[in-house]
Amino acid sequence: MEELPRIKISVRNLVEFILRSGDLDNRRSSSAEREAMQKGSKLHRKIQKQMDSTYQAEVSLNYEVSYEEFIICLEGRADGIIRVKDRVTIDEIKGVYLDLNSLDAPIEIHRAQAMCYAYMYGSTNGLETIDIQMTYGHLETEAVKRFTESFTLEQLAQWFHDLMQRYYIWARFQYERKKQRTDSMKDLQFPFSYRKGQRDLVSGVYRTITQKKQLFIQAPTGVGKTMSTIYPAVRAVGEGHGDKIFYLTAKTVTRTVAEEAFAILKEKGLSYKTLTITAKEKLCLCENMECNPESCPYAKGHYDRVNDAVYELLIKEDTYYREDIEEQAEKWQVCPYEMCLDIATWVDGIICDYNYVFDPNVRLRRFFGEGVKGEYLFLIDEAHNLVDRGRQMYSAVLYKEDFLEVRREVKAHSKKLEQQLKKCNHTFLQYKQECDTYEILPNIGPLAVQLMNVLGEMENFLETEHERELQKKILEFSFQVRHFLNMYDLADDNYVIYSERESRERFHITLYCVNPAANLQACLDKGISAVFFSATLLPIQYYRTLFSTREDDYAMYAVSPFERENLCLLLGRDVSSKYTRRGEREYRKIAEYINKMVSLKEGNYMVFFPSYRFLQDVYEVFRELYEGEHIQCLLQSSCMSEQAREEFLTAFEQERKGSLVSFCVMGGIFAEGIDLIGNRLIGACIIGTGIPQVSNEREILKTFYDEKGENGFDYAYRYPGMNKVLQSAGRVIRTQEDKGIILLLDERFLQQEYRRLFPREWEGYRICSGGDMETAAEEFW
Repeated sequence: MEELPRIKISVRNLVEFILRSGDLDNRRSSSAEREAMQKGSKLHRKIQKQMDSTYQAEVSLNYEVSYEEFIICLEGRADGIIRVKDRVTIDEIKGVYLDLNSLDAPIEIHRAQAMCYAYMYGSTNGLETIDIQMTYGHLETEAVKRFTESFTLEQLAQWFHDLMQRYYIWARFQYERKKQRTDSMKDLQFPFSYRKGQRDLVSGVYRTITQKKQLFIQAPTGVGKTMSTIYPAVRAVGEGHGDKIFYLTAKTVTRTVAEEAFAILKEKGLSYKTLTITAKEKLCLCENMECNPESCPYAKGHYDRVNDAVYELLIKEDTYYREDIEEQAEKWQVCPYEMCLDIATWVDGIICDYNYVFDPNVRLRRFFGEGVKGEYLFLIDEAHNLVDRGRQMYSAVLYKEDFLEVRREVKAHSKKLEQQLKKCNHTFLQYKQECDTYEILPNIGPLAVQLMNVLGEMENFLETEHERELQKKILEFSFQVRHFLNMYDLADDNYVIYSERESRERFHITLYCVNPAANLQACLDKGISAVFFSATLLPIQYYRTLFSTREDDYAMYAVSPFERENLCLLLGRDVSSKYTRRGEREYRKIAEYINKMVSLKEGNYMVFFPSYRFLQDVYEVFRELYEGEHIQCLLQSSCMSEQAREEFLTAFEQERKGSLVSFCVMGGIFAEGIDLIGNRLIGACIIGTGIPQVSNEREILKTFYDEKGENGFDYAYRYPGMNKVLQSAGRVIRTQEDKGIILLLDERFLQQEYRRLFPREWEGYRICSGGDMETAAEEFW
């Protein structure tokens, strides 16, 4: 007889899901709850150690409930089991910030958790009666308050089976979903004819997943990297090598491409539920994002209705976009964002920003919380963006001036908090007096202790009623302090701690995560396999050291499907973007190059600059010399609205006589993630090597790698710069039919250090000067 499939769930997740009720209320932050969990673990251990020999701590419990189609496996761990003669008591310990004197009875979900453990233990051990004990410990004072209750096993059995019956419909949905999903994959084929090199890419991704490894892919434009990663991942799920796919992106436009890929596979017969997670502020149905029952009608009674809202949508649709979420939330009067996160639990594929997996403040706790793991497959698109994003997520900064401002705000309300803020400000002042521009700090232990004290007082302050704006300000500041302390706990050899004087006398202390690899890897280890891919992932070893701590990662270079003859790559030898060379003479030479490029063949061109200032200076010269009837100019500005961006791109669709020259910035909104196919763009000129401006943080980065025996300049400047160059150049050839010219203007491109970073598709470039550039371009066209 075939063994029934098993559906696993923890006792905690079961009771929190089935028995949740009431309002959604963010006035007590989820960060504070996480803090309570961390502190609570320490308090647990302390309380457990104080108990006598009748107390057995951390007892693992398992229990199976059999149904016709499947078996539900309940897992959990009782904080303690007390055996005194013939009486057994299940002890459930909870660390709280609540005033214990205001607690007249145990919190219902906590009680339910203890009752589950009591039934699981009592039925397994043949007990007729069993007690539960709720032990509440205050996280600041460590005071303890207990509630005890006795049950017959018969009472517990009736309650437990009612609970399981309520969960059964969800378990049945999960069982039927997986069965339907697996059946739909049996004959699923790749939906297109394989392009050159694409079959190898698909095989490489599939092999990586089945071997539970990580893969880095340099995938040139046009290789079809989205479908080449999603299809093998889906097949691997169908064969039991994973359960949930996370497709991670940095930009909204790449999210759309992933949605389209899943839609194509669904048209070919795939049964797969996919969800795109939209940011909370975009999903919010209220004018102000105040997630509490006093300010938001969707927060009031949210938990009373949300499970029904989720279940209805799950059985009705297979694809969940922003519009679907908003419509269902409006119908059921629930928070759309929280409902979206609940839907994520039950779908097969999630398309979302990097933050939802990696960011310690935003990541989805249900998948990536403490002690949580799953059979997740991570597909990380445009992975080059994860370098700066990773550093940003795991760094933290606090400003001295913020402590002064908050101190003034609370002075009339809390003497204790005011005093703690005063101490912190004084310590900041001492650091400021020792800092000229920036200073590396070997140790900030005393400040960290003061920050913990101030955080505790802010928590106490938030427990009492105050004017709403003041509460909001203190809550937001407590987030900053808590994040700083959490990152301080992570700080190791991959961090640099420094102080810095900014303009206008602003002073801050920063925990700078120079290499986020260990932190990112800790998140990826929650799953079983990860695939990083980008059209600009060179050199791959650089990215591997920043994303992964594994020694057995795979890497592959996907073959470009495009004909090399369709690309003309020219390197200008007699021009420079160096600061020391900038001036009227150099601007005229650059303008002349641009004019020659756009005059040889009418069409649409982009010119990319390292900064808005440089762009403006060259544009002024170009406009004076060349703009006219046959050349129209378009400028990217530093603060463009959504409408202005759309109008900018619409210009590339229009028919015109002569050429359109758009002046853009490397690393900006038009340098990545846009597709101007065919005649919509036939050339790009990239001015400069894209290296970031010199800054204290860049110099810290450079020194960090120099001290490790690496080339610090490469890590801090050259590699990030060349990535911008490659992204900008990648706008030109997007399909096999495209034909275009790329002009690189900076004598530094002739240096070996830069040319070794050129992708394979750039082999066969030509070096030219202002005098012979026309000849090379004419031969190409």
